[in-house]
Amino acid sequence: MNDDVLDPEPSTVPAGFTPLNWRRGFGQVMGTLYERAEADGGFTRAFLVEERHTNGMKNCHGGMLMAFADMVFGHSVSLLRRDHHWITIRLLTDFIAPAALGDWVEGTSQIVGQHDDLYTTRGRIWVGDRTVLTGTGVFKFAMPRKAHG
Repeated sequence: MNDDVLDPEPSTVPAGFTPLNWRRGFGQVMGTLYERAEADGGFTRAFLVEERHTNGMKNCHGGMLMAFADMVFGHSVSLLRRDHHWITIRLLTDFIAPAALGDWVEGTSQIVGQHDDLYTTRGRIWVGDRTVLTGTGVFKFAMPRKAHG
């Protein structure tokens, strides 16, 4: 494990964002993700593009953007039932523009359909006023979350 995984919070975090408490498993590899609740009941998730997230061109690697999109697009579903985990059935993404080293990347999503126990979401990832990625996801509730105590 790289030492940068445990780096303290960057000083470039915009006001209103708080770190997500996801430091186990793959969350250690991704680094700190942030979230802000919006006045309309929605949410924005975010991360700072660090060296560990980049490809050879010093842009955020597509795999990191897709992993982030999965966390953003699926979160809309988790807001329906916080007592259950969800699983990704399908994730379709279109890469529109790069996110560079040092960029603050944000994203949000909304549920746009439901059929039986499958939920479809649509989301967008951006840097400033530039769209980086758009896409859709299909998610399903899985097992109940264990109570922490």
